Amino acid sequence: MDPQTPVVILCGGKGTRIREASESLPKAMVEIGGRPIVWHIMKTYREHGFRRFVLCLGYKSWAIKEYFLDYRARSADFTLSMSDRHRIDFHNGVDEDWEITFAETGLETATGSRVRRIAPYVDTEHFFLTYGDGVGTVDITALAKEHEQSGKTGTVTGVHPTSKFGEMQVDGDRVVEFNEKPTQVTGFVSGGFFAFRREFLDTYLGGPGDDDVWLEHEPLQRLARDGRLNVHRHEDFWSAMDTFKDYEHLNKLWARGEAPWRIWE
Repeated sequence: MDPQTPVVILCGGKGTRIREASESLPKAMVEIGGRPIVWHIMKTYREHGFRRFVLCLGYKSWAIKEYFLDYRARSADFTLSMSDRHRIDFHNGVDEDWEITFAETGLETATGSRVRRIAPYVDTEHFFLTYGDGVGTVDITALAKEHEQSGKTGTVTGVHPTSKFGEMQVDGDRVVEFNEKPTQVTGFVSGGFFAFRREFLDTYLGGPGDDDVWLEHEPLQRLARDGRLNVHRHEDFWSAMDTFKDYEHLNKLWARGEAPWRIWE
């Protein structure tokens, strides 16, 4: 897939189920190891060669804009010459080579409608799409290759979520095994990390002025019915940050140096 393929990230959510960590932040800005989760997602894509991003903004969008506008100042030493038009000389710090488009897609807009609104910024045959609240060891390179080879309109990454409950194996009315720790669900669910042909924007996401098209409802259901939806099977680590417990778990993994999604130096 073309290295200029844009990565569209849904960043409009409020994070109401993780309020302890996101009371005053959009969900995409909740931090893992001192960096917003959206930063972790962007680092993953960049490691696979993709550097153009389109952020679909909504709730408290300025917090996301401000973070990236001040990105270098947050991490580098610099000298501020206040008598010289506030000239800033940076001395170090890593500069990402990302190109980021910040798209205001509405405060209450549904996910599919948000994606349709950024259509003018998708100038390639394909584009990636993901949610701004999940990390994983998803092989983006393999996802792109499978998507192109399939010839389908869309490809969704299928993951095995971790059960939040203890798992029991039973024989009749007898429990033969009880697993206290969470185990993986055997079936697949959508883990986000989509790849689409551009035609998806014009054919499946409704018309202008419709703010209530949910990506997960009619668009993807119709795409599947049409036989135009492929799956990239991901058998390794994946986690959404839906609850405060998820937030604590991901931060503990990062603090211990055991974050499996960290594939960059």
